[in-house]
Amino acid sequence: MNRLLPLVLLGAMLLARPAAAQTRRTVFGVQLWPEVQAEVALDGSDYLLVSARGQQNTDNNGFANSSRFLGFDQRRLSVGYEHFLSEHWSIGATLPYFSFNKTYALLPEVLLRHRSPVGPLTFGQRLSLEHLFPGQTGAKGSTHARLRADLEKTVVLGSTVALRPRLSYEAATHLRAFSADDNPDVDERTVQFTSLRGEVGVRLSPAFDFTLWVAYQTQYSFGLAQTDALGNVTIPAGRVNSVAPVVGLDLRFTFLNGQDATTRQQLPTQH
Repeated sequence: MNRLLPLVLLGAMLLARPAAAQTRRTVFGVQLWPEVQAEVALDGSDYLLVSARGQQNTDNNGFANSSRFLGFDQRRLSVGYEHFLSEHWSIGATLPYFSFNKTYALLPEVLLRHRSPVGPLTFGQRLSLEHLFPGQTGAKGSTHARLRADLEKTVVLGSTVALRPRLSYEAATHLRAFSADDNPDVDERTVQFTSLRGEVGVRLSPAFDFTLWVAYQTQYSFGLAQTDALGNVTIPAGRVNSVAPVVGLDLRFTFLNGQDATTRQQLPTQH
């Protein structure tokens, strides 16, 4: 199992690279993702997580947007729990609630995680299964599998201060077998989403740390042909890669709940 997840990730990365001649690329403006997290330490390294995140699409700045609330185009509230089976393996579940465009969605997720040392670094793998329950009338749900791999290192600067540089890559694919209502005639890409993320976490004390990060996210789809007023095709149908750069700031407050911070294994803020 330790070797399997990286191989699956490599295959997903290769599948997500279509031929350049057949692909249209659209680049959107920067998205801003601030997030506040409250992590409650439980026995061992187990934890309960509550988080709130806002997403602002800078492309919408300067335009009247009635769907914005508190300055954000999308809001997310999430609760999660993770249990460590051993030093290297853990399982967990999350329940995010998304609010956007005057509607909402639920995205429950179950996950399996593995972490192990690779020389001076820590290599992590996270495999998850999620199902989208849309709140919009008539909208259909969908099930996706996600795989993420990351490398990180903790650099201790003092008794409580430390840096945590980290690089991660994630890919997601739609699982039709779990979506009986999907139209089998609809064509779609094998991989629908990828994200490359670089970050630096700063731990100021056992009770507080923050992480600055940037990401390059891509949605993979098929676009319909576009025509002019006479019906002539101006842009042929084909693959579309929709790219969005993201800048984020995660603030995490840790409630140790009687646990020893020096022996506890705490995950990055990208749980």
